[in-house]
Amino acid sequence: MMSQNDEDYGLVKNFLLGDESSFNRLVRKYQQKIYWHARRMSGNHLDADEIVQEVLLVLYNKLGTFRFNSSLYTWIYRITSTRSINYLRRKNIRNIFSTDSEQARDIGKEANIIENIEVREKTEKVMNMLQKLPRKQREVFIFRNINEMSYEEISEITGTSIGALKANNFHAVKKITDLMDKYEK
Repeated sequence: MMSQNDEDYGLVKNFLLGDESSFNRLVRKYQQKIYWHARRMSGNHLDADEIVQEVLLVLYNKLGTFRFNSSLYTWIYRITSTRSINYLRRKNIRNIFSTDSEQARDIGKEANIIENIEVREKTEKVMNMLQKLPRKQREVFIFRNINEMSYEEISEITGTSIGALKANNFHAVKKITDLMDKYEK
């Protein structure tokens, strides 16, 4: 039976030999995971879609640099995390210098039309709680508690020691618990 790494290796190899359908299969395999990680990092659908597009472009252009020192899945998560952080930084800078608040209201209207109001409110509450965490705590919390990754995998992705990851996760869980308690009261 072929392992996930063997399958990924074959798809990457075939893509690098010119088989575009192999890249399409990789996209189908990982696109939803990329989206949900970006969504949790960014806090909303529209930003997550933008991040997914960036990640897929990076994958397409940089797949030849992947050396299988880790799993492809880990490499993709690292790219998604980095692209999410960079996207949010760029967005924050644009918001600081932007005077066009109508654009933000229009985006909000589109989201209201697309999503069921009750589900959207619950999702927003959770995303708002995540956004209140410092970046490193939010990232570790998402990896560990939502994506159910081991500390070893998270360490490989972020380049952070396992001890630091455990401390960040501890503080993140405590803050989320406190925020949930305040929300329920």
